[in-house]
Amino acid sequence: MDFAKTLNRPSIQGAAKVAKRERTFELSLPALVNGVNAFGREFEEGTQLLSISAQEASFNLDARVLLGAKVNLSLEIPKTLVLENHLQLTLSGTIVYVRAENGKEKPQFVSVRLDKNYRLQSFRPNVF
Repeated sequence: MDFAKTLNRPSIQGAAKVAKRERTFELSLPALVNGVNAFGREFEEGTQLLSISAQEASFNLDARVLLGAKVNLSLEIPKTLVLENHLQLTLSGTIVYVRAENGKEKPQFVSVRLDKNYRLQSFRPNVF
C-alpha cells in the first residue's frame, strides 16, 4: 500500500458526529391548552409552560392525553422593556411524550412537537 496516496485521500472514518442541539428556554408562561383527551372528549385547560424551543414545548396537565394527539396552545407573552404590549402566541403540535407526575398539582408531564405554523397577535384578555 502506498502511504503517500493514503494521506491524500479524505476520510471520515472515526470522525465524531456533532449533533446540532436546539436552544431550549425554561419559561414559566401562562398557557391555555385545548384538544381531545384520552376519552375522546374535547378539553380546554389553563396551565404553565415549563420549557419551549423551536420544536418542542413542555407543560403539566390534569387532562389525560394520548401520544400522537393534536393539541393547540395559546401563550401569553408579557410586556417587557423591549415589548410594549402583551402578545398572544398561538401554536399547535403533536404530543410526543407523556409522564405521570406523582405529588404534583397537575398529574401529567407532557411534551409537544410543535408544528411550523404559528400566529402572533395582540393579547386578548379573558383567554387565560
